[in-house]
Amino acid sequence: MAQFFAIHPENPQLRLIHQAVEILHKGGVIAYPTDSSYALACHIGDKQAMDKIRRIRQLDDKHDFTLICKDLTQVSNFTKIGNDAFRLIKHLTPGPFTFILDATREVPKRLQHPKKKTIGIRIPDHPIAQLLVQELGEAMFSSTLILPGETDPMSDPYDIREKLEHELDLVIDAGIIEFEPTTMIAITNSGTEIIRQGKGIATMLQK
Repeated sequence: MAQFFAIHPENPQLRLIHQAVEILHKGGVIAYPTDSSYALACHIGDKQAMDKIRRIRQLDDKHDFTLICKDLTQVSNFTKIGNDAFRLIKHLTPGPFTFILDATREVPKRLQHPKKKTIGIRIPDHPIAQLLVQELGEAMFSSTLILPGETDPMSDPYDIREKLEHELDLVIDAGIIEFEPTTMIAITNSGTEIIRQGKGIATMLQK
């Protein structure tokens, strides 16, 4: 049965953040808010929790997964990031962007795209998401909370609790979050390209 924490979206209660982090450390799967939607998350090193997220979303290993990072130092641990990419990500974050980058050996193979060997990276502009990774001290494995057969993520934490209370360990209630997809930017050896235009505006890349 999932716990349910009502956490203020602008001034999160640190006591509840610490409890959420403890759940992550113990292998729990949580539903939490970002600047674009609700998402699922677990500790990056927990294979069972990650498999549970795959099962909830019914995803195969070809899905692009995302790591939620607190800053560029964490990003550089997991990705091969050159100077141009570093400057671009620094300019656009925190914000509603997902960056697809080549993964380093620090990223478990099960998290990488099996053919491209890439990983998605986010530094979201949401106080709760930021505090979770800050207090966790590590990146979080994350996936947008879209249920099988749906096209948009769940937006109401009460609906999330009703549908997934036996699957999740925690639902964080930060109010209704209307879905606005992140802007997805691929940064590879062949160049930098916006592969999905969403909420984030990267004027320097627009033609």
